[in-house]
Amino acid sequence: MINNDFYVRKGILMKLKYILLAVCMSVVVTICGKPVPERPNIVWLVSEDNSEEWLRLYNEGGAPMPNVEKLASQGLVFNHAFSCGAVCSVARSTIISGCYAPRVGAQYHRKAKTVRMPKGLKMFPYYLRQAGYYTSNCAKEDYNFDRADKAGVWDDSSDEATYRDRKAGQPFFHVQNYFTTHEGQMFRKKWIQQRTNPDSAEVSPYHPDTQNFREHYAQYLSRHMKLDEELGSFIQGLEKDGLLDNTFIFYYGDHGGVLPRSKGYVYESGLQVPMVVYVPKNFRHLVPAEAGSRIDGFVQFTDLSATVLNLAGIDIPEGIDGRPFLGRGILLDELNARDTAFGYADRFDEKYDMVRTLRKGHYKYMRSYQPFNFDGLYNKYRYNSAAYQEWRRLFDENKLNEIQRQFFERRPPESLYDLEKDPHEVNNLAGDPAYADKLIELRGLLQQQVRSMPDLSFIPESVFLAEGRQDPIGFGKKHRREIEKLIDIADLSLRPFPEAKQQIGKALASADPWERYWGLITCSAFGEQAAPFYEEAGKLAEKDDERLVRVRAAEFLGLTGKADPRPVISAVLREVKNPIEANLILNTAALLQDSAPGYRFDLKEFDSAPWKKGEAIHRLDYLME
Repeated sequence: MINNDFYVRKGILMKLKYILLAVCMSVVVTICGKPVPERPNIVWLVSEDNSEEWLRLYNEGGAPMPNVEKLASQGLVFNHAFSCGAVCSVARSTIISGCYAPRVGAQYHRKAKTVRMPKGLKMFPYYLRQAGYYTSNCAKEDYNFDRADKAGVWDDSSDEATYRDRKAGQPFFHVQNYFTTHEGQMFRKKWIQQRTNPDSAEVSPYHPDTQNFREHYAQYLSRHMKLDEELGSFIQGLEKDGLLDNTFIFYYGDHGGVLPRSKGYVYESGLQVPMVVYVPKNFRHLVPAEAGSRIDGFVQFTDLSATVLNLAGIDIPEGIDGRPFLGRGILLDELNARDTAFGYADRFDEKYDMVRTLRKGHYKYMRSYQPFNFDGLYNKYRYNSAAYQEWRRLFDENKLNEIQRQFFERRPPESLYDLEKDPHEVNNLAGDPAYADKLIELRGLLQQQVRSMPDLSFIPESVFLAEGRQDPIGFGKKHRREIEKLIDIADLSLRPFPEAKQQIGKALASADPWERYWGLITCSAFGEQAAPFYEEAGKLAEKDDERLVRVRAAEFLGLTGKADPRPVISAVLREVKNPIEANLILNTAALLQDSAPGYRFDLKEFDSAPWKKGEAIHRLDYLME
């Protein structure tokens, strides 16, 4: 039982500490004659596509980054910092809103259409600006929210934005973005001179140990070293401007990456990021630990907005999902007790998927809602990488071991990993009776998470955007009960088929098309075990009123080899006008082509289709090769 009196006394002592420090600060001003501002400046140094494992600060084999390490010695290192989404726009939409992206409709990358911010909630720099801060961003935004929601957020968001444009004495919040480690920089034509020896690379067990992969490892480490020099140059500028005593400096990666199976995937290599916070000497009273400390408590990207507002002494608005991890009122014991993180992956460019994760302590639960998908399904941008190309070729040539093959094979509906013993997440413990209690615990926590939001990805993207993008929260509230039913249908795949059979049958016979839709996805999850529903699926594929239901029925019959899915998919594509809907259908076609038994699609008739726009172009081009 928790001793509440202890925590009450501790809270009182902490408040007294703040009062004493405030008095001391005023004395310092009087004695030294140097003005100490009431509010700190805050700077974010954000690098693209970095997971923490690539830094020596976290991993012995990581890149030496002396400027980041110096920040760490004068501040805090967060051992467990997480991007909730594993790709740029989703991660940055989470940060700027403070909201879980699947709750507010911002979970798809690249955005087919923008969505509106939740009613009554602003992008968080708005509140800083209203409180007198100068807000600047150089220069990447990449939000999935509507342009109208940017009103009043930034004083300047451009390639030229700088904190130096503020008024004299004005506090500032500045974001500086770095492209040096971005995935696109890892395509061979953009490589820099290697600063590390490929032969010394420690290749992850899920990657093939080839010279090509080793060179990619060395290049990525080399780019971290170049990044550190760029960060150092900016920090020197702050020092020359006499700002280090009053400025918090956050360094973090915008999500994990960037070698295959990281960016875009909700393994730890895609979610866990480096995060270091330099603490200025005039505001040390706003952090709960001494300089040079490492914090074990979990922090998520939903927490960043609340943290900045708390450091600035601004009330945190209702409607955000995060909570502060620095600033007044934060106690070290409470912070270190935080031990859960939620992650999500949906569409990455043209490749659809739907995976959710819940990490608690050193255990990680992964829920694949469409487990017949495989991680390595073709994506045009991703496969610009020579590493992806080689990995796929070696799979096709049957030259990979069991662990390396996992990336190209269908996944189980749920996975459980012990990250202390298995940091690379290759040994699924979900079927091990010794971990049954842990599996049930984390499964329940994740189910609670997706139901409570509710998770808008249970409604197909094209339908949500047509009906809910102007008010995603209102859409979620209106359809909460329906979404809960869809979650229940999806979770039938976690039960033995004989137990799930009756409820699957009810879903397939439902008047609600999305219950039929998820009933068929659940059939595909069971595969040939769901053979009793072949006849019903055949009827739905032939004449269901909803096109996407027909496609999911054809998908189930095609994946199991029961019926050729191509006539149904071609017929549906002739009816489609919406490129977002077309891309979802083409994703099924790509999966059917690249999975056993395999179907070669002839889709040349659609080369001039009205829906050949956006991401659908990449899928169609791939299927026409």
